[in-house]
Amino acid sequence: MLRAEGAKYGDGGTMTDRDERSERQPGNQGSITSKGGLRRLLSRRKITAGVFAAVLTGGLTAAVVSTASASPQRATQDVRTTTLVSPSYTPKAAVGSTDDYHCALLNPHVTRDSYIITSRFIPGSAEDHHAILALVPPSLAPTALKDNANTGNKGWTCFGAPGLPGASLADFLGLHWLSVWTPGHGADNLPKGTGIALPAGSLVIMQVHYNLLVGDKSVRNSLTLDTVPISTPLLPLGGLIALAPPDIPCPTGVTGPLCNRAASLADLQRRFGVEATQTVNLLEQICGRNPSNPPVGDTTSCIWPITTSGYIVRAQAHMHLLGRSFSMVLNPGTPQARTVLNVPDYNFDYQKAYNLKTPIPVHAGDKIQITCTYDPTLAQKLPILRKVAPHFVTWGDGSSDEMCLGGVWTTTSIPNSHDSL
Repeated sequence: MLRAEGAKYGDGGTMTDRDERSERQPGNQGSITSKGGLRRLLSRRKITAGVFAAVLTGGLTAAVVSTASASPQRATQDVRTTTLVSPSYTPKAAVGSTDDYHCALLNPHVTRDSYIITSRFIPGSAEDHHAILALVPPSLAPTALKDNANTGNKGWTCFGAPGLPGASLADFLGLHWLSVWTPGHGADNLPKGTGIALPAGSLVIMQVHYNLLVGDKSVRNSLTLDTVPISTPLLPLGGLIALAPPDIPCPTGVTGPLCNRAASLADLQRRFGVEATQTVNLLEQICGRNPSNPPVGDTTSCIWPITTSGYIVRAQAHMHLLGRSFSMVLNPGTPQARTVLNVPDYNFDYQKAYNLKTPIPVHAGDKIQITCTYDPTLAQKLPILRKVAPHFVTWGDGSSDEMCLGGVWTTTSIPNSHDSL
């Protein structure tokens, strides 16, 4: 059974080196952690969106059609570049909130089984808070096209998860993440010798979180994909997303009705639905805390188990606007403890995925800990957050809510760092 263990602090360390090509977070196919326990918890709660989109898609197997064993140099003419543009959309805030999540269905017209080696999301406006690009496999493409046609091909609201409208959990688990964009990202070059599988006939869901505290102009976003044939000898990327629940009280001297945690959670539910508070409670439970009375403070941490051996080749941190520092430690509190990623001066507007210079081996039974630290006084300092009433901050989809998320991407063996792509 999957069980996360609560913890207080990481051990610091130094930032791991990143490949000079690393700009953005890759897709999340395959996993180095079992999600069986989480699925059992989910079966007792009706959660159809939110954070567990990230966790559950991490448990899928990469859709690799075929691979080769050799690793020769590859000619650049094998690379195809495809640019996809979303329909024009004007963000509309959910009732009582300043955020909108909207999904658009894009057709890259993939005619050959391929690997994605580079992707680039280009935001159409400052309202773009972050974006997730998810792969719809050929088996779900007819359903996706039909669902999108029912919207007039304009897309649909999709808070939390980049899923199809009204999709069942089984259908949702059939989706894979291709890439994630956050401010500060440019082109997302995956580690040399690796790729994300893109079967022929696949579609792409472009989910964009719009922050209406910035504006509400009509937006068109675009995505560029560089692909090579699936016969190219690359290692498919797998991954793990580890989460920890923030519980950040209002800073000293700041008061208001929403500084009460229960009142703030009720407001979160009013903005995003009952699934939002169920997500918070489930995260608390997974991390070994009492959902009704969790520890509060400016730091949160959680430990996740690893159940499959491999090599960590990439890592990234994600928080919202109050985030100040982040650390990820393998096997914390043991003689074998090793810092995977340390971001001592986190900046929401400059988030990066880091390709590791030296892959880090992991084994079944290892544990990985993420730790996030926040500065709640930024809510009174940042102009964008001063527009929002003071509140106790928990995990949530809103720009004024918070997250603590660490992603790692793995391969089953060490990639060829001398690969030409």
